[in-house]
Amino acid sequence: MKTQNPRTELATHDVLNQPPLPGDFNLFADPALASAMGDGLAKLSQSGSSVDGLQEHGAHLMAFGKLVGSAEARELGRLASENKPVLRAFDARGRRIDEIEFHPAYHQLMQMGLKNGVSSRAWTAKSAGHIAHAALAYMMGWADTGVGCPMTMTYAVTPVLQAEDWTHDTWLTGVLSGQYDGNCRPAHEKSGLTMGMAMTEKQGGSDLRANTTKAVVGADGEAELRGHKWFCSAPMCDGFLTLAYENAGLSCFLVPKWRPDGTRNAMEIQRLKDKMGDHSNASSEIEYRGAWAKRIGAPGRGIATIITMAHHTRFDCILGSASGMRKSVALAAQFARHRTVFQRKLIDQPLMQNTLADLALESEAALALGFVVAAGFDAPKTSQAHRLSRVLTPIAKYWVCKRQPYVLAEAMECLGGVGFVHESGMPRLFQTSPLNAIWEGSGNVIALDIQRALRDPDTLDAFHEDIARIGFDIPAVQALTNWLKDATNVDARLFAERAALIFAADALPAGPVRDAWIDLRIQNPSHIWGANAGMVDAANLVGRLDGWHQA
Repeated sequence: MKTQNPRTELATHDVLNQPPLPGDFNLFADPALASAMGDGLAKLSQSGSSVDGLQEHGAHLMAFGKLVGSAEARELGRLASENKPVLRAFDARGRRIDEIEFHPAYHQLMQMGLKNGVSSRAWTAKSAGHIAHAALAYMMGWADTGVGCPMTMTYAVTPVLQAEDWTHDTWLTGVLSGQYDGNCRPAHEKSGLTMGMAMTEKQGGSDLRANTTKAVVGADGEAELRGHKWFCSAPMCDGFLTLAYENAGLSCFLVPKWRPDGTRNAMEIQRLKDKMGDHSNASSEIEYRGAWAKRIGAPGRGIATIITMAHHTRFDCILGSASGMRKSVALAAQFARHRTVFQRKLIDQPLMQNTLADLALESEAALALGFVVAAGFDAPKTSQAHRLSRVLTPIAKYWVCKRQPYVLAEAMECLGGVGFVHESGMPRLFQTSPLNAIWEGSGNVIALDIQRALRDPDTLDAFHEDIARIGFDIPAVQALTNWLKDATNVDARLFAERAALIFAADALPAGPVRDAWIDLRIQNPSHIWGANAGMVDAANLVGRLDGWHQA
């Protein structure tokens, strides 16, 4: 909530020793983001890919960092979250419409993100598109997480659409337009499109082959679908990739909100989920009651088709969690910088400085891992970096998304009781923090996917090659890289954790930040944040949280 000249001299007391409200952040000036991008670009260059076109991103990312790092953008996020979307299944005369009503702040945020290329720049840039996308998606999360869901799915569906010629004129053009059109009308009448996904069902969850939705397929892959979907995120989107069984097996279909003849499709929203967090995004249960659809991808290859989309949404899960972590730590540091306790600024108290340093370190590692994944997405398909991305993406997703709630809880505690109150913004961050570890594969699913990925010889070779390189470059972690290289029949979750620790060490900038990671996560790990007195350069880590914020 915006305030101007609030009263500090009240009837019973003066308001003293209260930090100012967080002001504007220049997110692109964060040294953690700069080093993460730099490492990603270095890895992309080593893969043989050109980064000459990166200059086209610099000014754009700087402007976007100021825009979404502003107090005004965070206020829009608060309004969109506190004013939840509402399902309007019927109009005033009882006719079915299945539309979602949003607060105006939601539409402003969607316009802000899509116009600035959060969903499209990865695919339209001359080079380093996914690295630019990583920066855009990470910074967008500072304004609001809920709008990130439709933006992510719109970004992630693009390679699936690119592989199908029939989607290019309307669907591919629409998702790459960089425009937001919040009106509910046929796709060919809109200036920009958003896309969703509907995979899981009540009886199966992550076991997609347990789905029961049926497709009757006719000429040219056109189909009629009947069935339900237990989770359909962002049901206000213009089209959805979904799974259904036909004679050839489980196939993937594109289901539009409108039929080709201009009538509303028989995709009925049963209810919106009453979720723990991420309130600005509408998540729903739907039923297909003879819904028109068209097959996308090969018959019977639905999981293989839609996993391409899921692989990219997992990438954005990493970025979203990194965003939430860095934001929470920056807000905690801003509070501590202005709060006095026991005759010293809170940020100068040794225990608080150690705690903030530990949290800052975790947030930097999450961000750095995200950009290494981005480099793999940008790299040539024959390169080692691209082959590695098949396993590095779930490794990073497993670790980063699981760490977010722990970071958020401790960052909230840094504010004391104020942090537990919704006005601080911390509870909203915390309530959303478990989501990315659940979405697109919870921990066990992701751990098993890592093992599945390593059964591919090309992926395994790329993994071993990079692990050996890291052990050579960073002798302090060689014992762990040797363990990873030789590990067979080990616990899948332990393998995922240790692999993430190693790749994070490699991703962080050499020097005090990387040394702190090796000390606190590999050589002398502690179960509680901040138990690191004298072990690391805490002042350096905390200092990297300063200088890009104006109170």
